[in-house]
Amino acid sequence: MFVLASVGDSFRSFFDAVDQFASSLADLRLVPFLLALVLFTAYLTLRSRASFNILRAAYPDEPIRWLQIWGAYFAGYGFNSVIPARGGDVIRLFLTKTSVPHSSYPAVAASFAVELIYDVCIGTLVLLFAFTQGVFPKPPDFAKLNAFDLSYLAQHPRFTLFLITAMGVGTLVGFALLSVRVKAFWARVKQGLTILRDRERYMRQVFGVQLCGWFFRFAAFWMLLEAFRVGGSVKNVLLVLGVNAVSAAVPFTPQGAGVQQALLVKVFKGTASASTVAAYSVGQQIAIGALTFGIGFGALVSIFKVRSFKEAIRLGREDRAAEQRARADAGLATSD
Repeated sequence: MFVLASVGDSFRSFFDAVDQFASSLADLRLVPFLLALVLFTAYLTLRSRASFNILRAAYPDEPIRWLQIWGAYFAGYGFNSVIPARGGDVIRLFLTKTSVPHSSYPAVAASFAVELIYDVCIGTLVLLFAFTQGVFPKPPDFAKLNAFDLSYLAQHPRFTLFLITAMGVGTLVGFALLSVRVKAFWARVKQGLTILRDRERYMRQVFGVQLCGWFFRFAAFWMLLEAFRVGGSVKNVLLVLGVNAVSAAVPFTPQGAGVQQALLVKVFKGTASASTVAAYSVGQQIAIGALTFGIGFGALVSIFKVRSFKEAIRLGREDRAAEQRARADAGLATSD
């Protein structure tokens, strides 16, 4: 009964915020809003450039088109914006792999992991700032928020610890099995991490590009705060980015929708009226989701000639299965 009540409260709070957003559209500042969408597009474009540079280091002799890497990045991000459990990552993996001749899934997946180094560094700094401002709830207080996924995990620390441990063990077991069954697996993983061996190149072509993109993201959220009349400031933007960092760790809803809404209402409680904050909390998610989904779908159709996200997932699974069969056949031929 507690679980059902928590889920009900979470959904009720979220849809109340949607109503606030719909009723406040007349007060939306259009120029900052449109500028925010342009800035966010620039942010993701720079992220895709960093991804392109990582892949180019891993496959220096292969012809790689940035347009395809850009399209794969937006397709994955756009799908994640509307579908939970990060299914867009699977789409991006397949599209990127098919965009790099003679590439492998382990190497491409490892190249994605390189991008996380910057995210962990900047995310840690942002969260440290957010937790020192006196308005950002501490982890034990997450249980009091109207977000079922976050509050449930906070109220059940043993289950949360078990879940994290199980995910970690599962990942290690998966890597161990792959390393046993596929002798070249670790070589492919190392290939995806090639750029890390050249520190100067990594800092210039990946970390530096991602940092530049982060400033565009910072400016985009500043404009969104202005557009929804919450008020743009360095502190407010960093608090929003802190909320994003927490919600990204809870992928049970698209872009952590319920978590973001609950945290933003709490964080900006004394900054603007409850209705204004509620409208912003949902409005910025809808805006970014619609933007990235639209661009991602357009890239899927125009660049990759795929008619839907569902078809992309199906093609990805078929390609992965075909690759596994080819390796198995090659292994049998070698043993014979």
